[in-house]
Amino acid sequence: MSLEYAPAPESTDVVHIKAHYGLFIDGEFVEPVDGTTFTTVNPATEEVLAEVSEAGAQDVSRAVSAASTAHSRVWSRMPGRERGKYLFRIARIIQERSRELAVLETLDNGKPIRESRDVDIPLVAAHFFYYAGWADKIEHAGMGTSIRPYGVAAQIIPWNFPLLMLAWKIAPALATGNTVVLKPAETTPLTALAFADICQQADLPPGVVNIITGDGVTGRHLVEHPDVDKVAFTGSTEVGKAIQRAVAGTRKGLTLELGGKAANIVFDDAPIDEAIEGIVNGIFFNQGQVCCAGSRLLVQESIIDQVTESLTRRLQTLQLGDPLDKNTDIGAVNSAVHHARINEYIKFGEDEGAQRWTAPCSIPERGWWVAPTVFTGVSTAHRIAREEIFGPVLAVLSFRTPDEAVAKANNSPYGLSAGIWSEKGSRTLWMAQRLRAGVVWANTFNRFDPTSPFGGFKESGFGREGGRHGLGAYLRSEVV
Repeated sequence: MSLEYAPAPESTDVVHIKAHYGLFIDGEFVEPVDGTTFTTVNPATEEVLAEVSEAGAQDVSRAVSAASTAHSRVWSRMPGRERGKYLFRIARIIQERSRELAVLETLDNGKPIRESRDVDIPLVAAHFFYYAGWADKIEHAGMGTSIRPYGVAAQIIPWNFPLLMLAWKIAPALATGNTVVLKPAETTPLTALAFADICQQADLPPGVVNIITGDGVTGRHLVEHPDVDKVAFTGSTEVGKAIQRAVAGTRKGLTLELGGKAANIVFDDAPIDEAIEGIVNGIFFNQGQVCCAGSRLLVQESIIDQVTESLTRRLQTLQLGDPLDKNTDIGAVNSAVHHARINEYIKFGEDEGAQRWTAPCSIPERGWWVAPTVFTGVSTAHRIAREEIFGPVLAVLSFRTPDEAVAKANNSPYGLSAGIWSEKGSRTLWMAQRLRAGVVWANTFNRFDPTSPFGGFKESGFGREGGRHGLGAYLRSEVV
């Protein structure tokens, strides 16, 4: 029996989107030197939301100079307890403006409002609260006795979790005494610009946080700037490799959180109903646009028919549509370019002989949408099993023994995350010790907490964000 839901749209009255946004440099919004702009678009409607300034090389230099001055004169000299007060203040303002930020994130990104409201924004505030508590305890974090901040941190974040990725990077950087120049993705700049307003509201000293908008050219200017001391990047493996080449031979610190092709492994003793919910959350959360998405489903051979039947039945209940509707499970994908990329991979799967199943649902006439798609009959040779799709597309593979599951899960250039579903704790621990993944979830998936470190191996990058480990990414250790 299918259930019909009455529309329950979230009001947009809580959000005021300006027609034009400048660059946030040295505590105020300024115009770019050459006046170049671009537009940001609502992916669910294709409507232009705002005109945004594009930072050039001179603008990047202005931002880095402001951050350097703020670091040397104010922020690095400020006691940790005082820095912590600013972070606490920012966290409280984020909570106070949480509804506004959630709506703005959904408008600019296309993700369902219940994900923005119930997952992203609470985690944003939690990260600032967590690192506010660390600000006056850095010397007790186990990083050594002679540690100091890098200085100016250049941070580049992706479009899938714009404000959450900002929090992952800015909160530990400020807690440890660094100043920041951050560039959000060009398709989702609005919540980062709203955060600039929050910095003003919190009376953060000018230059401590600078936010510049632009495309990859702006990002390259920032990474290559000689006065940047630390680079932190979250995004594609291809761009991460280019950044690593750019900073090689320099004094700059580097943290990379890149792509993934996570294996979600279901054993025959797993609680099937719970596993199905974990599979759905693992790959269809945020339309599969998650670096740690469980895009490879490994199911023990004896239960593969039961799991696929239960999964397809569950997927038929998902609601695709208006991201602002509180009933929506599947929102819009980020852009026309990304929409084309996902559909290209779906065609690859069909051309290589895998069996495709797509959830029956109506697709809105405007916007960029991809219905939940499952491929069975997949082998490790298929592109859809090897390459990151970054969309709501699941590749299902089978295994017979735990050893085979480990071999197939590790047969990937990536090593960001994995999931294990089993009622046997000994089996779970045995698997976790052998999986080459930075994060392994047991009987759950996509579970995040500011106290827990996150990061990968191999082509998924290096360094950790979150938890005590996240502090170390922004501290230099010295031998005295």
